[in-house]
Amino acid sequence: MNRRDFLKFIPLWSAFPAVKPGEHLTFPRDEGAHPGFRTEWWYVTGWLDAPAGFQVTFFRVRREVDESNPSAFNPRQVLLAHAALCDPRQGRALHEERAARAALSLADAAAGRTDVWIDDWRLEQEGSRYRARIAGRELDFDLAFDARQLVLQGDGGFSRKGLRPDEASYYYSRPHLAVSGTVNGERASGTAWLDHEWSSAYLAPEAAGWDWCGINLFDGGSLMAFRMRAKSGGVHYAPPGVSFTPLRTWKSPRTGVEYPVSVRVRKDDVELRLEPLMDDQELDVRASTGTIYWEGAVRAFDPAGREAGRGYLELTGYWEPMKL
Repeated sequence: MNRRDFLKFIPLWSAFPAVKPGEHLTFPRDEGAHPGFRTEWWYVTGWLDAPAGFQVTFFRVRREVDESNPSAFNPRQVLLAHAALCDPRQGRALHEERAARAALSLADAAAGRTDVWIDDWRLEQEGSRYRARIAGRELDFDLAFDARQLVLQGDGGFSRKGLRPDEASYYYSRPHLAVSGTVNGERASGTAWLDHEWSSAYLAPEAAGWDWCGINLFDGGSLMAFRMRAKSGGVHYAPPGVSFTPLRTWKSPRTGVEYPVSVRVRKDDVELRLEPLMDDQELDVRASTGTIYWEGAVRAFDPAGREAGRGYLELTGYWEPMKL
């Protein structure tokens, strides 16, 4: 599916339910799909012991359809998936993507538990264990993730993303996932992070994109921080106590886009300096979601210069303003 075809399925946010504060997330029910909402994603990022970074992401997008048409070719949902491996031994980030309409069992996202797939790409949950199977041209993941923690982000899972009441998501994380399995036929282990979010109005019209990080700290804690950047420059929205300060930029030789790949992140009384495993972790996903962004493995250092954790940094909207 090319970008033009994908955009045909993007609905108007006003047709979908709003995210509201005070809702109580219930597990495992809310680990499954929420097909009434406009957008949803399950996002796994992690570090392998190699060392190397990886990510597996499945997106669900609801489209407006003729509800009176019962045809299986009249799908209400579009599924997309990204997978990437950042291995310094390769010298570059490997990336693959897929997209399909939820029809005829080719792709879908189940309710009640995490189970989302496109053809032979799948992320599924069995109790406290998740499993990702990705069979691509250059990437072959068969990984299990054992959950040990659950964090409700924001206010009990209600995460504000902008200034308007409806600009929010339901959001929880599972940091410190224990990783085991194989990557490209080689045994692999490490630590990962899973985010699950769903929303109908994630990105404000004034926002260009976001900076996000999820860090597994060596002391057993975790840090998630984000900010929404304004199209006019500066910050459109950030949760209280959160700031991102660019320390060093990297310019892509392919696209000419410049990213702040080294940043200082503050959240309340925690301060970390994030440094990339590799500068070149740019992803070109114009074939599916129509954008280019930077998403990569980072090391986290405390103010004394000691390595305090590892995780992922995501930088969107630096090429062109994001469209969700």
